[in-house]
Amino acid sequence: MVTAARTFGPSHFINRELSWLEFNQRVLDEALDSATPLLERVKFFCITSSNLDELFEIRVAGLKQQIESDVVERSIDGLTASETFRGISKRIRRMIEQQYACWREQLVPALAGHGIRFLKFTELSDADRVWIENHYRTQVRPVVTPLAIDPAHPFPQLLNKSLNMMVQLEMPQGGQMLRHLAVVQVPRVLPRLVKLPCDDPRQDYVFLGHLIGHYLADLFPGTNILGYWHFRVTRNSELYIDEEDADNLLKAVEDELHNRRKGAAVRLELEKDCPPEIRAALLGTLHLTEDDLYVIDGPLNPSRLMEIYEGDHSPELRDPPFVAPVAHALRDQTDLFAVIRERDLLLHHPYENFSGVVEFLEQAAADTRVLAIKQTLYRTGGDPRIVGALMNAVRNGKQVTAVVELRARFDEANNIQWARRLEEAGVHVVYGLVGYKIHAKMLLVVRKDDDCIRRYVHLGTGNYNPQTARLYTDLGLLTCRPDFGEDATNLFNLLTGICQFQGTRRLLVAPFELRERMLALIRRETEHAQQGLPARIVAKTNALVDREIIQALYLASQAGVKIDLIVRGICCLRPGLAGVSENITVRSIVDRFLEHSRIYYFENACQPEVFLGSADWMPRNFLRRIEVLFPIEDGNLRERAKRELLDIPLADNVKARLLQSDGSHQRPSVKRGAPLRRSQTDFIELARSNHANSAKAAKDKRPARSKYSRVKLAGSPFGK
Repeated sequence: MVTAARTFGPSHFINRELSWLEFNQRVLDEALDSATPLLERVKFFCITSSNLDELFEIRVAGLKQQIESDVVERSIDGLTASETFRGISKRIRRMIEQQYACWREQLVPALAGHGIRFLKFTELSDADRVWIENHYRTQVRPVVTPLAIDPAHPFPQLLNKSLNMMVQLEMPQGGQMLRHLAVVQVPRVLPRLVKLPCDDPRQDYVFLGHLIGHYLADLFPGTNILGYWHFRVTRNSELYIDEEDADNLLKAVEDELHNRRKGAAVRLELEKDCPPEIRAALLGTLHLTEDDLYVIDGPLNPSRLMEIYEGDHSPELRDPPFVAPVAHALRDQTDLFAVIRERDLLLHHPYENFSGVVEFLEQAAADTRVLAIKQTLYRTGGDPRIVGALMNAVRNGKQVTAVVELRARFDEANNIQWARRLEEAGVHVVYGLVGYKIHAKMLLVVRKDDDCIRRYVHLGTGNYNPQTARLYTDLGLLTCRPDFGEDATNLFNLLTGICQFQGTRRLLVAPFELRERMLALIRRETEHAQQGLPARIVAKTNALVDREIIQALYLASQAGVKIDLIVRGICCLRPGLAGVSENITVRSIVDRFLEHSRIYYFENACQPEVFLGSADWMPRNFLRRIEVLFPIEDGNLRERAKRELLDIPLADNVKARLLQSDGSHQRPSVKRGAPLRRSQTDFIELARSNHANSAKAAKDKRPARSKYSRVKLAGSPFGK
């Protein structure tokens, strides 16, 4: 019997926003780590800023709206919106100070040591000055617009996150020198870094903002330039759409995107040394306070510095190259349908190439036996192979349906563009259910085989996007099990037609039953522990926020269930609390690839169940999205999930960080002489080994066995 429910107070929960900031600190730590290759450090430096941008655009904007409203509520950790805002502001300022100290004191000198320099105008050679002058005249000046600020010219409506310059100047008027202010927007259409021509391997750059600043007298002739200071405004970027009143969701999203560009300001970033009167004028104009001001000693908008990372530089400054092999089960297979009929296939990206999924879709589009294709699309990036396969399927006479989520945050404009292309090609495009984001990753292919009409299904934890599939860790299942096909068919009918949810045979679907099913599985482990039966929970997820799930995990821990959580980002659960969560460990891994897969393992008294899918343990995933978790039915694949997909990250003692009960993270302690384990490196080596084993087996004409089934991993958390 499960222990009677008890109330857990605010002290048992970590603040969501502060937990997210600790995740971003772990991202920044990769930039601070001298063991990380130099250009990878630059990448993490940029990602830290891009993450902060999104925090302000969505979460801080929401907090400010709560503060301005008449409703005062406390989050599960007991803080009000005002208290949370003050707490995260303090934490962000510490992070930014550390981030830009890293840029000035570590990254810039290290880059210069490898011939990658950021030059001031005083450091340019005569030849460089001639080249810069010509570049300014021909490439920059035609697209720059100086904007005066006076009674005839009100302060301009600046785009979200655009880089701008506040210019102070003076000019003679009526026999005296009068001061004026003006704004110059640094054009987004131009690269933020201007690369100087070099005859040697050096990479010399000048910041575009500094280039424009050098020629301000040309933009304001007849004036005396007193100074200029870069600044950047971040705005509320959440979409607000009343779907009940929106006759056309596509048009409503498109209209709201225009509003996003001019949302209320939530943050002002300002270059160091800006005079107090200029700072006060900007804050007043933007209706912000000193609490919203962040003074930056370095380049504003570092995310635009990613072109340094993406440039052609020495390979020794990057992670070792890795080209993911095709999964050995799909290697040299011309008929993927026959392979799937033989057995279920579990694909692990980016360690196994995503091309297998794309080729499955392309084969379905070209196969004369395929009758219909149905697919959910969340963030495809408009990939030509994915979109092209669906269009090709229409041309080949198949019934093709795409359930497109237009509101995938910050991808809306791109989604609108390729959704229209699909419609024009004859694909039946549907925008899902009113009030819910379609976050499930699902592809259904209906095929007339020799013996029957069979349904082939791909279910995944990540998007149908070959680009991000090289950067994110995700899982996908290819199967033709009838129950999976029936569930997928019914779910697509729910998304495209008018009906009520009828339940499922195998899939767990939000918002209808997912939270309840997850809670039931946790409670079952609790009961098994109370009965003295083997009980264990291992969950790998991006975020753990849901109060009911956390409370159920606390009760399970109190009953003696061993719980290991791998949570990349936000975690509101406090591990290691005496009498509450002593049996719970939480670790986070930030490394070369973005950890994105979701895996839920339940011991079930030595009859384990494993679920994969698109849903994190968050209220939004349980209540406001269409999500799918799917079980691994094949025993060999369940064993792989246990011994490989979970065991390896649980053994990580290099990139893993252990969450402490106070909300901080620490490196795992490593005993003297114990092997160092870096999970993503282990996965890369495993993929290479499996590929080599598969190639050798093909040469010897014998069945290949994957390495995970033969090797005992050092320090296995699962034991023998």
